Amino acid sequence: MAITRSAKKAHRASLHKKEFNDARRKTLREALKDARLATKGDAKALSAAYAAIDKAMKRGLMHKNTAARRKAKVAKALSTK
Repeated sequence: MAITRSAKKAHRASLHKKEFNDARRKTLREALKDARLATKGDAKALSAAYAAIDKAMKRGLMHKNTAARRKAKVAKALSTK
């Protein structure tokens, strides 16, 4: 357990950040699941997945190359070709 005042404050901050990160991660998973279950050419599902991936990358939940790879995978899965 944290002893110093600054360590206690850092612990509180990390718990606060964890709540936001968990929510973002859940949104990302749901968007990717919706994209997997969507029909080919569904632009709405593709847009939602892209937005969730971009937000996760922007907030540091994933690396930019991981985000690019996932976006490519979603785009390929929903492409009409």
